[in-house]
Amino acid sequence: MFASPTERLLDNLQAKGLLAPAQAAALADYERQRPFSLHYELRALLYLGVTLLSGGLGVLIYQNLEHIGHGVVAAGIAALMAVCLAYAARRRPAFTWGTAPSPGLLPEYLLLLGCLLFLVLEGYLQAQYQLFGTRYGLAAALAAALFFGVAYAFDHRGVLSLAITALASWVGVSIAPLAAYAHNDYAALSGPAVGLGLGLGALGLWSDLTNHKRHFAFAYLSLGGNLALVALTAALFLGPGQTGVPRWVVLPVLLATCAALAWYARRTQSYLFLLMGAVFGYVAFSYLLFEVFDLIDGLALGLLYFPLTAVGVVAFLVNLKRILRIAPPTK
Repeated sequence: MFASPTERLLDNLQAKGLLAPAQAAALADYERQRPFSLHYELRALLYLGVTLLSGGLGVLIYQNLEHIGHGVVAAGIAALMAVCLAYAARRRPAFTWGTAPSPGLLPEYLLLLGCLLFLVLEGYLQAQYQLFGTRYGLAAALAAALFFGVAYAFDHRGVLSLAITALASWVGVSIAPLAAYAHNDYAALSGPAVGLGLGLGALGLWSDLTNHKRHFAFAYLSLGGNLALVALTAALFLGPGQTGVPRWVVLPVLLATCAALAWYARRTQSYLFLLMGAVFGYVAFSYLLFEVFDLIDGLALGLLYFPLTAVGVVAFLVNLKRILRIAPPTK
């Protein structure tokens, strides 16, 4: 009979004289008699059941759609959404600008499911009945307004991510010219994307510094920061001919955004924001440096740049904790 890892550990501790036989026997009895947790197994069965149920219902509705009717399907989605939101509302914690106590996993998941069903209902009504006509931005704006209110009322970061995504969809549809899609001119989206990204980042900083839903700051800064950095980098390489914004305007904003993320990373000791600032800052600095090399015909210097920066990357990774001011563990 094979000994369990716990028994082998207890035997080793006894052999080294670190544990008395009576203590080892008591610990062994406790390990044999303690209850076994089925938490993760039950959650896996729950997810599997939800997946099978949703898939089966989808196939059933698709096969019998002519007999059921679109109105019945829409009413069913609306009823299920209302049940999910009503159950979550009954267990909603009291509003606070701090972190609200969790009402439990089931209300949180049902709240998220209710919001997702709202998007399904919107899409279904638009596809079948043209509820919003050609005003696609109205559907995104309605979802964004609802999700922001729900996220703050229920203190739910998952719904907040949905709200930010819906807001980004509204900006992309309503602010950028629709003709950009027809002509594949995606540069027209860079300006609204930069504005939205910087706005979300500023909102995240405000939340953190003023302690108004401080735990929402990560969602605002991670999503907004990535959006602004990608849009600014794209504008930098596309140039003023396609974006209408000169590079001498884009480059300082990009470097300032990277510096702000690095400052916030040191403040919160966050690896993610430090890497975001460092990676995009490296791209912007490299672009600026090669523009200078091109002016002075410094191709040889350009060939030495990447080996030297490789050494810098290694030094950066080695000193990552020191940069973030993370103290080493005490012995």
